[in-house]
Amino acid sequence: MIMEAAPHSQIADHYARGSLVEDIRDGLAAMGKTESTVTAEDLSPVDEFHIGGRAATGELAGQLALTAADRVLDIGCGLGGPARQIASHYDCHVTGIDLTRDYVEAGNVLSGWLHLGERVSLQQGDALRLPFADGSFTAAYMLHVGMNIADKSALFSEVARVLRAGAPFGVFDVMRTGAGEMSYPLPWASTADTNAIATPDQYRDALSAVGFEILSERRRRDVALDHFAQQRAQAAGGRAVLGVHTLMGARRPQMIRNMSESISDGRIAPVEIIARRR
Repeated sequence: MIMEAAPHSQIADHYARGSLVEDIRDGLAAMGKTESTVTAEDLSPVDEFHIGGRAATGELAGQLALTAADRVLDIGCGLGGPARQIASHYDCHVTGIDLTRDYVEAGNVLSGWLHLGERVSLQQGDALRLPFADGSFTAAYMLHVGMNIADKSALFSEVARVLRAGAPFGVFDVMRTGAGEMSYPLPWASTADTNAIATPDQYRDALSAVGFEILSERRRRDVALDHFAQQRAQAAGGRAVLGVHTLMGARRPQMIRNMSESISDGRIAPVEIIARRR
């Protein structure tokens, strides 16, 4: 059963971090970089805030058959790393929306640093009340977003509304894949009150109910375990200058430990679903 939604302010407070631009600029300085020499690869440890990072974004986008003519919606865009990667690779326009104003404001600054301000636009807003006209987009995706949104049917109904007929929709979320209690905090939830994790069956049912056809589904547990192993190896070699700790601060080690253990034990796993609006 999908749990009740947490107040938006509670979710936004979980992610809020007002000094992001300054922290990222300081991290770049420690790397010998400036905002005029920074690359997307330099920023990826901090702006690809999901399991698998930049590679996972590329794999998801590669299944959406994007072209330069597409107008793409990124739901829960965070700092905009995936939006910038996709806009740069496919030469298309990507609009991102996120509940956390700190992320949106910092993300637009980063887009400016990478000279992508004309092709990537991020704005603060609610995924359950998308501020776009019907049929505004030719593709959409979300990465690690649904764990904060309890009403999956309302979410996917809004996505369907703003997509044109035949448009692809990619989902890459952490989902419930087995029984067992969750330990907190997690990267997306400090307590059970803000954890709206659901099963792949619930995702498929909610998507189908609002007019999406399911094209494929992949469980990416192995990708997650490899991702965490790489993170541990990097930590053993010295703390990375930029990374999830830039976003989550001192909470980060316990969050990642709890998530990693739940994935290893089979309670949760990242799952990728590709759908198409009928």
